[in-house]
Amino acid sequence: MTKVSGKVIWLTGASSGIGEALAHRLSEINLKLIISARRKDELERVKSECSSGLADIKILPLDLEDHTQLRSKVEEATSLFGPIDILINNAGLSQRDLIINTTSEVDRKLMEVNYFGTIALSKFLLPQMIERKSGHHVIVTSAVGIVNTPFRSAYGASKHALHGFYDVLRAEHHKDNIKVSLILPGYIKTNISYNALMGDGNPQNKMDTAQNKGMSADKCARLIVKAIESNKQEAYIAGAKEKLGIYLKRFWPKAASIAIRKLSVT
Repeated sequence: MTKVSGKVIWLTGASSGIGEALAHRLSEINLKLIISARRKDELERVKSECSSGLADIKILPLDLEDHTQLRSKVEEATSLFGPIDILINNAGLSQRDLIINTTSEVDRKLMEVNYFGTIALSKFLLPQMIERKSGHHVIVTSAVGIVNTPFRSAYGASKHALHGFYDVLRAEHHKDNIKVSLILPGYIKTNISYNALMGDGNPQNKMDTAQNKGMSADKCARLIVKAIESNKQEAYIAGAKEKLGIYLKRFWPKAASIAIRKLSVT
């Protein structure tokens, strides 16, 4: 028995990477799980691979960039098992290019998916959570949400924006017993860098060196579930270097600025 047993959980970005690993981890627990991503066939695959677990799983295809459908998708999600207890906003898109090479269209796409689509789900779920005096918003952001590095300008900006929004949601709705957990992964070995957009909007199609050496998605998922159960306001799921960067930025910003200039990142 865990603290999320029996809960209704909606997980976005569940078809790959951290989201897929989270689906597998949560499927081992007796709960009700809705998994979302753009590709229905990949969601079916993940559900099939999780079929031996204890969770009752349903799929709900979702494109965060299509804002016209998000309210109806929230209504559909709620109709599957009843009110959502925990929303895990994990879906997102990354970027790899210099600012000078990155078009405004790419900047906007990152914000539409990572920020506007994400907060829309939370805002549409908020009234029912306020009424029930219960709910938990879990947002998988990134260590770059605190300390950003070159080649990730739009990505880091979208993650910074999430921190600003959800810090306020936590403050405004503390009286309603609504919880907010910001999850900050560092380098996790997933395909996020393959799908990251270059400045012209095309995918990078290669693995970052640091990403390739990162923490496994399975370990990351276990630590995320632990953070949710502990109601962590911020959880740094990262290696020593990424954590050092976060603390440098917070307590010695000038030193962090110098260190970031010297980083060799891909």
